Amino acid sequence: MTAAIDRATPADIADLRQLYYAVYGPHYPTALGTDPAEMSRLIGDADTLWLVARCPETGSLAGSAAIHGEPGSRVGRLEGLAVHPDHRAGGLAGALTEALCDRMLGTGRLDSVYATVRTVSAGPQRVVARNGFRPMGILPNAVDLSCRESLALYARHSAGVLERRVPVTEVPTPLAPLLRTAEKTLGIDYGHTRITAPLAAGPRTAATRLETIEAPAFVRRRFRERFPDATRWFYPLHTPNTLLVADDGGFEVFAYLNRTGRYCALVAAHPDPATAAASLEPLTQTLTRAGAGYVEALLPLSQHGLLSAFLAQGFIPSALYPAMRAEGDGFHDYVVMSRTAEQIDFRGTVVDEPLQPYLDAYVSAWASTYLPTLEVAS
Repeated sequence: MTAAIDRATPADIADLRQLYYAVYGPHYPTALGTDPAEMSRLIGDADTLWLVARCPETGSLAGSAAIHGEPGSRVGRLEGLAVHPDHRAGGLAGALTEALCDRMLGTGRLDSVYATVRTVSAGPQRVVARNGFRPMGILPNAVDLSCRESLALYARHSAGVLERRVPVTEVPTPLAPLLRTAEKTLGIDYGHTRITAPLAAGPRTAATRLETIEAPAFVRRRFRERFPDATRWFYPLHTPNTLLVADDGGFEVFAYLNRTGRYCALVAAHPDPATAAASLEPLTQTLTRAGAGYVEALLPLSQHGLLSAFLAQGFIPSALYPAMRAEGDGFHDYVVMSRTAEQIDFRGTVVDEPLQPYLDAYVSAWASTYLPTLEVAS
């Protein structure tokens, strides 16, 4: 079947919801395929390109995918890739992905696009890989669909972007497996980056008491007041809907909490990340009680002290995003640090060959964090 690919329109929303239900069932955790108001907003959003594939005989929707961007950021997210079960094996997923990348990366609108890909089968990994995306890491227990699933992070860069990476001076030791894997699979160089011990945690202080505000409109307004230019610690394409505040007013942490998928992304901290990093344990516990089985943060690879603080609280380096953010003439590398409150079980995870080294790197980092070092007495 040769499907016609064109832009989604508001008239497609009802059919799009049926498409996502047919592909994912009732557990799809994002508003893109379930919330008519948000879908209408995204279809009309100047920073989002949403394409659909239409069956030439009937005009019904056979597939859908979008690249979502945001003002002020040159990073996009591939999301909502779905092909109706009746139209699989026809290359529609690849055709939609390539059409999106041609219009968003090939024209210079974006520097890179990333995708989080399911690992229940190798198919989704191979679709993005065939369209120029390369694996960047594994996100264990990242989302709760019909069961707890791990996701894989893939990214595709515009020509010349990876060659303009800003060198990183040093990183904590637990990140070494991830960096070595990236060197082998992506062909980038960390040969001049020193591998050093994580910084020691500061003295233990009294437990921080936190207040949680779940008022999305208020949180968005507050976030824009605190971060009008989005140039400090942030997670692109995640709009915070939850605010955690120290009861003494010492810091504020903005987070995106998805109760359907039971995951959370730490988006930003005020007045600075270091102030909040000292209270990562109560922050994570509060989010776990709120229903997040998985918490992640995207941090600059160059921030040794900040990475050390997350490592000290059980966060694991899960994925690398090289050349993620532009600054001046160069691009800075970032790393995803994640922590899960639930037992990790990789037995149902299907990992394609290019992704396997990242799973091995994660297991190595997890073991060095959570398994004791055994000393043998002679």
